[in-house]
Amino acid sequence: MIGVLLLTWRLCWLYQPIIMPEIRPNEIYTTEETRDFLKISESTIKRLLKRGIIKAYKVGGQYRIWGSEILRLVSPKLESKIYKSYKRLRDKAKETIEKW
Repeated sequence: MIGVLLLTWRLCWLYQPIIMPEIRPNEIYTTEETRDFLKISESTIKRLLKRGIIKAYKVGGQYRIWGSEILRLVSPKLESKIYKSYKRLRDKAKETIEKW
């Protein structure tokens, strides 16, 4: 009986949802924490930092990222801004091709 209760408790504990902490705009996060929030790989975070998509500060050889930068990256405003840039570039490419 005790074994069954213990097994049931362990299974319930294993399947509890993982609650991610809230991203606070005025807190500073490491690249590892940012990767966990965004669910991206190490190479992706390096690429975002190198291209300046995520603004960060280097402290003692490690990057520090403001929470507001993480929130800016996942905001719908940024997505629409990127789409507008893409559309402008696509239209310009079409015009150039038509001139040939």
